[in-house]
Amino acid sequence: MQVFVFDWLAYGESVDKFRVNGEMPRLGRAHFDPNVAVRTYENHLDAWVELEKHGFDGVAINEHHGTPFGMGNSPNLIAASIAQRTERLKILIYANLLPIHEPLRLAEEFAMLDCLSNGRIIAGVARGAPREYRIFNVPMSESRERFEEAFEVMRRAWTQDSFSFEGKHYNYKDVSIWPRPVQQPHPPIWVPLTGSRETIEWAAANDAAITPGVFPGPMREDTIRHFARCQAKHGRKVTPDRINIMVECYVADSKEQAIEEYGPYLMYLFNTLLRYDQVYQKDVKKQGYYSSNAFEHLRNGAEGTLAQDDTVFNEWTMDTVRAAAEHMPIGTADEIVERIIAECNEAGANNVLLVCNRGHMPQEMFLNQIRRIGAEVLPRLQAHQVTMVPYAEEIAAE
Repeated sequence: MQVFVFDWLAYGESVDKFRVNGEMPRLGRAHFDPNVAVRTYENHLDAWVELEKHGFDGVAINEHHGTPFGMGNSPNLIAASIAQRTERLKILIYANLLPIHEPLRLAEEFAMLDCLSNGRIIAGVARGAPREYRIFNVPMSESRERFEEAFEVMRRAWTQDSFSFEGKHYNYKDVSIWPRPVQQPHPPIWVPLTGSRETIEWAAANDAAITPGVFPGPMREDTIRHFARCQAKHGRKVTPDRINIMVECYVADSKEQAIEEYGPYLMYLFNTLLRYDQVYQKDVKKQGYYSSNAFEHLRNGAEGTLAQDDTVFNEWTMDTVRAAAEHMPIGTADEIVERIIAECNEAGANNVLLVCNRGHMPQEMFLNQIRRIGAEVLPRLQAHQVTMVPYAEEIAAE
């Protein structure tokens, strides 16, 4: 299996100290400490170098705006820094948010990054969270159109000597980009799926690798099944290299120690970072972000998808952490290996994205996780090969 560490690059100090009567204000200039930001970037870059030293296959970064949840506002700038500090580590940009950016510029930046890294870029693409549309003043109702047009612009820019494009949102005439990607015809395309039917069908049409849902369960299973049906229409069979899962993990000498150490950072994630300045679904549903039949392929409809606020926006306590940890790879190295392999086998995923440094976790604590996972967990995960996608096999047998 390929093993990545997904790093959200959260602001390096807790912002809970800014609460007023328990409520978080809109964070502005007075709340931001540039020294903390400088240290945050330095620490994470150092940690990613450590990933390469310990043999991880890659690092994953993403894009968010206006929030301490993640300071990768421009993941392409971060990727450029990683490319110059490492030699082997794959760089998964997961993802550039296509509808809020100029696609020709993104195509050029991906090509530059692939050259800077000597072909180590994985080009993640996504629509983005509703809050990004509010910030960039892009109508949510245009999200799907913009996403599909933007990627087509990028694909043509990478693969054609010169191209023209006439769409509803983007128009170009006789453009030839320079430089071009090292990887041909272009870097691998990955897309995170939060349940919507249209993105699954787009991923199949473009033979992209997918991350099917945040958690195991019916939504993930049905997403893979629909992906398999769509791939079959294009004459392809879903293989484990096209499936990736994201897994929260933390290694310690005992399960209780892992819970006590990691629990406060999970609570901070759910109770502060994910909630900060969020756009909730009662407002999203009015603005056409999801189509009326976006979840018709899922047996439980939108339940368990990000179209339901209670999928992630819940108040967490240490009791919540303990209950969740009973089903998560949080504990000893042996337990982590067993649970991650079991989840990868079930999903048919030969790529796993580990998350082990939520929130403002101290640098030494993050480095300790990299070293312990690198020594006690990573070799056993990399030695394991997932050979089939069970839910896709079900579809093939129909």
